[in-house]
Amino acid sequence: MTAVTRLTVGETECRAQFEAEPTAFRWIFYREGTNVWIRLLELTHGSDHDNTGTEIWSTQQNIDVVARAVIRCFDEVVREYSESAYRGKWGEHFPRAELEALRTAWREHRGDWEAASTPSNP
Repeated sequence: MTAVTRLTVGETECRAQFEAEPTAFRWIFYREGTNVWIRLLELTHGSDHDNTGTEIWSTQQNIDVVARAVIRCFDEVVREYSESAYRGKWGEHFPRAELEALRTAWREHRGDWEAASTPSNP
């Protein structure tokens, strides 16, 4: 969620990694304008270089689509499991602060994206 928040506010490259020992899954995000390219790599070890990973999924999306999808996903998790049950299921506190930071960034920047994707009048 933090990586998507960073993209939302304008960073051009971010990463996130999930450890599923011994395997790791690395999300690599590149942003140019309102476009985001996402690569998901599976790595034998979390410390491995990107080049040693296997790309298992990739896509190109609009930043608005990416941010909304992540927000909706975590909102759905709360609806289905509740914040208190989240910790029991995943062993961590629900990332409420991170979700609200993403939601705030998305609300603050989505007007910028709409303006950037609207052709200007000559």
